[in-house]
Amino acid sequence: METEITVPDEVPVMTLPNVAFFPQALLPLHIFEPRYREMLRDVLATNRIFAIAGLDQRLLGQPGTIEPQHRIVGVGIVRACQKNQNGTSDLLLQGLCRAEISGIVSDDPYRRIRVRTLTSEPGATLSENERLRAELARLIGLKTKLAETNAGELTAFLENVVDHETFVDIAAFNLCENPALKQTLLETLDVNRRFQLFSQALRRDIAEIKLRLKLQGGLADDRIADN
Repeated sequence: METEITVPDEVPVMTLPNVAFFPQALLPLHIFEPRYREMLRDVLATNRIFAIAGLDQRLLGQPGTIEPQHRIVGVGIVRACQKNQNGTSDLLLQGLCRAEISGIVSDDPYRRIRVRTLTSEPGATLSENERLRAELARLIGLKTKLAETNAGELTAFLENVVDHETFVDIAAFNLCENPALKQTLLETLDVNRRFQLFSQALRRDIAEIKLRLKLQGGLADDRIADN
């Protein structure tokens, strides 16, 4: 049995655009910037834990802001790492928990933040969340079929995920295409509400795909102009 991992109060952080990192998700990263190479050396020499924060585009360019971050981040642990001959590294980070940034500790040579880990609430009865999970799975399958995406392995994996929160988090991390919604789902601690928000978005996506297919009239994507 794996020993429970304790997340420290202070962790290094990478700030990335259009990324929301969820618990249990697996995020491949290529580390090449000098500051993050140093961060990785320190992380691997200690607890292998650091955070991924989304870049808050709304705050870019405001006075006194450097790489403004969303307040809610994902904290993960390095599960595998390979150092390349040119000094870069490729690693796989697995999500541990959501956390709230309570302050920036330092920015030199890389950013360290003070965090408070967050815990989700079911938001509804077990049977209600089971119903919403089944509906979300149906919508994922329908969108995958209509859009002809290569998500078969992921949907098969999701079928075997027992925990409802883990199900919606992994689905959102891998299948949500809207960065703003993805960050909202990360920030939503009510699991029932998380199911609702993601399902609503998938219904909109499915309606748009159906409309596009209808207007396309059976033509291939590269021949839409012929319609």
